[in-house]
Amino acid sequence: MPTIMVQGTTSDAGKSTVVAGLCRCLWRRGISVAPFKPQNMALNSAVTSDGGEIGRAQALQAQACGLEAHTDMNPILLKPNTDVGAQVIVHGKAQGNMTATSYHQYKEVARSAVLESHKRLSEKYPFVIVEGAGSPAEINLRENDIANMGFAEAVDCPVILVADIDRGGVFAHLVGTLALLSQSEQDRVIGFVINRFRGDISLLQPGLDWLEGRTGKPVLGVLPYLHGLHLDAEDALPREIQSQTDGDALRVIVPALPRISNHTDFDPLRLHPQVDFRFIGPDDPIPGADLIILPGSKSVRDDLAWLKKQGWEAAIRRHIRLGGKLLGICGGYQMLGHRIEDPAGVEGVPGESEGLGWLNCETRLQESKQLFNREGRMTLTDAEVHGYEIHVGTTTGADTQRPVILGDGGPDGALSEDGMIAGTYWHGLFEHPEALQAWLSWGGLPSSERVDYMAIREQQIERLADVIEASLDLDQLLNMSSIRLKDLSASSRGR
Repeated sequence: MPTIMVQGTTSDAGKSTVVAGLCRCLWRRGISVAPFKPQNMALNSAVTSDGGEIGRAQALQAQACGLEAHTDMNPILLKPNTDVGAQVIVHGKAQGNMTATSYHQYKEVARSAVLESHKRLSEKYPFVIVEGAGSPAEINLRENDIANMGFAEAVDCPVILVADIDRGGVFAHLVGTLALLSQSEQDRVIGFVINRFRGDISLLQPGLDWLEGRTGKPVLGVLPYLHGLHLDAEDALPREIQSQTDGDALRVIVPALPRISNHTDFDPLRLHPQVDFRFIGPDDPIPGADLIILPGSKSVRDDLAWLKKQGWEAAIRRHIRLGGKLLGICGGYQMLGHRIEDPAGVEGVPGESEGLGWLNCETRLQESKQLFNREGRMTLTDAEVHGYEIHVGTTTGADTQRPVILGDGGPDGALSEDGMIAGTYWHGLFEHPEALQAWLSWGGLPSSERVDYMAIREQQIERLADVIEASLDLDQLLNMSSIRLKDLSASSRGR
């Protein structure tokens, strides 16, 4: 069945966005389509319907296709825990930590997993849209490549090359990338998409004409810069952060930990009109706030040490003294206890670290990872809450006898005796509108607007698809890929 691949000249060129938009365009035309990313390196992940873990961007793309996320949509997920190593996840399950060198030797195993997943998807869905990773022109990574052209060559699929004009140098990016590919790889590039364009497109036309003449490849479309577009980030912190200046807004700050994971937890807060939300980066002044949230982390003990070095321990002490609320999510929850033990070296060198001590509990890290989608009720206000668990370790202690959530998997989290400090393993706990209002009320905003984050996400996918329909000639693109919409629609109806 047809497969088409979207590759980028750089990281964050817009591959994830283009794939999500194309998926929704085809789904709206009645075509059964699935997303696929052979290999992803990201710390934002999601729990799938088959109990595994994949990149968050692929879960969003699955939603664009009207599907539940499945591990076959992202068979290899790399979660960096140091500058030279990562946890390797294959078909949704962690296989252990590997250095870059050892993973390079592991690539033959990874390649088999990738091709198995693609085969299963292509047998089930009439159309598969594939997202590359980084750039196909990374010379040092080309050997045994499974993320870009190595995959495209293996399955013999056409490739669209995306570049971000907002970064500058878009023509150099496209021409240079193409020049660094082999002849067979160049031949399978069917055209270019230029992303994030601002201004009068007539002023860009001479450059487009030159590019087509120079490369012999068509420009399939120019996508405008979509101000305020919100889609789940694959990994990088968001470019645009909503910050309210209204004095009545609830002030929420989150430390941007070096190995921050699932920072998409905070998207509902960033988008709420009554919340002044800020990520606080390294060496940034730590401002006053109503609510401090410690986020998830891929390397909890290392990020805890970084937090202390950055002065957060004193800042939190001052915050609590002034009556502020403190919440920890997943790794941040573990940091709030008295101690974090890692006897097996699950996250690095075996040992233990002294926690911040704001919750009467302690954590012991274990090799088995907890992966669950959850539903439950909050104990603070009996609000409905949905979320998911992705963590290693178990937290016990007196404060866990006051859970913050009563879920379908049992009680979760801990609440301090005075009710000022809370911790939970659940990610996504702000996505349900009732839960978001409950957390904002606990944080100090007694009367908040109802914001339905799931509806916002759906609206944003629709907005993206509208723009892609208007900016790309989808019929031309599919015809160039030897794909006929009429045949695909008939095939989808037959299924």
